[in-house]
Amino acid sequence: MHDAFSGCHPAVNFLYFALVIAFSMCCTHPACLLISLTSAAAYLVVLRGGRELAAQCRWLLPVALCAAVLNPLFTHRGMTVLAHLPSGNPVTLESILYGLAAAAMLAAVFLWFVCFTDVVTSDKFIYLFGRIIPSLSLVLSMTLRFVPRFKAQMGTVARAQKSMGREISKGKLWHRIRNAVKVFSIVVTWSLEGAMETADSMKSRGYGEKGRTAFSVYRFDDRDRLLLLWLCFCGVYLLSGAVAGGFDFRYYPSVSGAELSPMGVSFFAVYAFLCLTPVILQRCAAERWRKQRKEGRIHE
Repeated sequence: MHDAFSGCHPAVNFLYFALVIAFSMCCTHPACLLISLTSAAAYLVVLRGGRELAAQCRWLLPVALCAAVLNPLFTHRGMTVLAHLPSGNPVTLESILYGLAAAAMLAAVFLWFVCFTDVVTSDKFIYLFGRIIPSLSLVLSMTLRFVPRFKAQMGTVARAQKSMGREISKGKLWHRIRNAVKVFSIVVTWSLEGAMETADSMKSRGYGEKGRTAFSVYRFDDRDRLLLLWLCFCGVYLLSGAVAGGFDFRYYPSVSGAELSPMGVSFFAVYAFLCLTPVILQRCAAERWRKQRKEGRIHE
């Protein structure tokens, strides 16, 4: 699904994800984690729909839950002891809360990267970094599109093997494992051949050579300038808030956070608006389209 933010300049897209991912990994305050997680989920719904979010949660929730459960089992710091393990080690409230925070951070960062792969395509990535770091940008660009292409190709190969009587979901366990290994081997060979062909193709086109010009369809308009200013403001404001201790929160040895103040509330508000920027843009674009359609300027 195309959204308004995806149509912005690649520099705006990349700066936005750099900010939200960096703050999601660095800020362990529960409010920040909640804002980041809900915003990432909302933007994923805008990009791919609610079914895709449910599909991601089917495996993301168990992984996050595992991270939340394992931390109290191996970390016994904290002042509030809730119980004792058979080994005699204590289970503390602080370790449980830190495990939940780590799980929320893991889920938020993963969802942001899923959105990142949809918005910052390989073309945009090469446009941004092709002249600065040509070799690395090509490798990263191929890596970004590797997972979805690998998944699609694996489905194609699995269906082809199924038509030949080599199913991976039926039969004896040994036969299913052998057929699955064959499918995986075919797809890996395909991906390696594709990487070599891409490298040879880019080299024959003079990619990375000095003086080489490149066609670009991206234009930096007034909307992009306003968004860039907004993102820069948010980045500077939130960084100032972090330096001033507005996002301070500790889990060990006892749970404690920065005292809430009007200035502190403003930090969280700006962070929420930053994370929800693409969703807000999409809502504004949808409302504008609805108004124009109502006025008769747009016909289906």
